[in-house]
Amino acid sequence: MTRRSHTAHYPDAQPELPPRSRGVIGLFEENCTVCMLCARECPDWCIYIDSHKETVPPAAPGGRERSRNVLDRFAIDFALCMYCGICIEVCPFDALFWSPEFEYAETDIHELTHERDRLREWMWTVPEPPALDPAAEEPKEIAAARKTAEKAAEKAAAEAAEQAEQRGEPE
Repeated sequence: MTRRSHTAHYPDAQPELPPRSRGVIGLFEENCTVCMLCARECPDWCIYIDSHKETVPPAAPGGRERSRNVLDRFAIDFALCMYCGICIEVCPFDALFWSPEFEYAETDIHELTHERDRLREWMWTVPEPPALDPAAEEPKEIAAARKTAEKAAEKAAAEAAEQAEQRGEPE
């Protein structure tokens, strides 16, 4: 109350945004498997996904053909979106990310439906994830993989020592 108010001159001076702020949703199309979880969980139904099935030939002779979904259309209607982030949270393959970009105003409301090409363009503005806490305990998956690798290395060293002993070589 005792300080004078400060007016931000927005177009001339860009605001200092907090890290990981929510602006627009970016799509990393390579990770999208067209599982449609994001569209099903969206409370506003503002995500539109179209796909088709494609047959993939067998990887090895004698194998069977597989089918996979191919993304035809991925669009988000930001006129309907309430920026809750549920779509980003439920995506099991990390295909959706928050971008801090907030300057995407349009003169026509129909242009607020961003197709996959436009959503892909936002990916370059997505910040790197925060660094892991060095004091945190090691994840269980990494600890299990490390223990398995150590056991395999010990077994290989023991076998090499046994083979050297059989040949009469010193260690």
